[in-house]
Amino acid sequence: MSDRYQDFVSSPIGSFLAKNLGLPAPTKLERYDEGAPLVDGTVAVGGRGRLAESLPGLLDELGIASTQDADPQQRFKGLVFDATGLSSSADLVALRDFFTPLLRSLDTCPRIVVLGTPPESVAGGERVAQRALEGFTRSLGKEVGRGGTVQLVYVADGAEGAVLSTLGFLLSPKSAYVSGQVVRIGAHGVTTAGEVVDWTRPLEGKVALVTGASRGIGEQIARVLHRDGATVVGLDVPQAASDLQVLMKELDGDWLTLDITGHDAPQRIAHHLTEKHGGVDVVVHNAGITLDRKLANMAANDKGDRFAKVIEVNLTAPERITRELLAQGTINDNGSIVGVASIAGIAGNVGQTNYAASKAGVIGLVDSLADELDRGITINAVAPGFIITQMTAAVPFATREVGQRLNAMSQGGLPVDVAETIAWYASPGSTAVNGNVVRVCGQMMLGA
Repeated sequence: MSDRYQDFVSSPIGSFLAKNLGLPAPTKLERYDEGAPLVDGTVAVGGRGRLAESLPGLLDELGIASTQDADPQQRFKGLVFDATGLSSSADLVALRDFFTPLLRSLDTCPRIVVLGTPPESVAGGERVAQRALEGFTRSLGKEVGRGGTVQLVYVADGAEGAVLSTLGFLLSPKSAYVSGQVVRIGAHGVTTAGEVVDWTRPLEGKVALVTGASRGIGEQIARVLHRDGATVVGLDVPQAASDLQVLMKELDGDWLTLDITGHDAPQRIAHHLTEKHGGVDVVVHNAGITLDRKLANMAANDKGDRFAKVIEVNLTAPERITRELLAQGTINDNGSIVGVASIAGIAGNVGQTNYAASKAGVIGLVDSLADELDRGITINAVAPGFIITQMTAAVPFATREVGQRLNAMSQGGLPVDVAETIAWYASPGSTAVNGNVVRVCGQMMLGA
């Protein structure tokens, strides 16, 4: 499923027309290939604060080359700035002093990360300065261009040693379609990271449940978690059993077919995971449906009750399953729960009151449980924007083109972009990443 517009503007005549007519000219995004280095180039490190001295060593642990003495004549694949030391609004000029000389020295598809202190944990001028970082990074994300991304990572005091997995994700092509995001590390009490023996297979020995796993985004989630070492248990409806079994056999995984809205579904899932795998380490609630119609035309006596059905599949079922797995102790220590929300749950969408409510509810589930979980278990969500799938390929051409261009990268994402974000959440190195909602949307112009 290629982007025909992007293919066209990459051609000689298309490039000429795009330049002269002021049309978007999206850069082909670099994505991670198994076995490749996390960063193909050098990362320039700057700033002053709690992490400045340790950053080169952390990056070296990930196999990422870095320098603290950046020469604008060099080329850089990434920039990391420690802004935790900014304690007043006057200090914000340090951002300009570091970034402005280096922005023209960036390679294609560069990664920029700013590290800060959670504003809610400080007061006075420091709180002002730290909150200002959000406006800076989101604006820079819309300026950097050439397939570049910009993120802000708020690191709680004491969580400095837990940033490794997040830096590895945000500085690598794994985060190709993630930009303009704010990530919090250590915001819900846990400030330490679990041990990762092999950063190329961080999920080795882990068991991952993926619902809606037979195709589309779910299939890519299963593939990426398997790549990272997990034994995948794919779950889908009985109608998808054939495709599900073929995929799980390919991945040396396990499968379970049932309707997640069934009254005994949570108990059946818990029993299967306990009896066959001794529990589960990663739970990904990916299964979902859309039944679009404007609310005025969505009466309760409609065939299938569009509103109630979408809420039941997308929200009530994941909530029931999560609470049952927690109640039975099926989720192992330091386990990870990930919900698949949507940009629609943040910005809303015409004809999707049911879908947007369900996806906002997934975010609500994250908010509800983030402070309640124990044993090192985390809960986070991804909120995809326009992701190119078989389903979006059926959208009318004009609508599809507008949907793909309304972001800082002027293109749609791929299912693997969602999967890579989930794999980052699932890593044992991300145990201090809890209660986050990260949009995988190329930094959409709406719903920021």
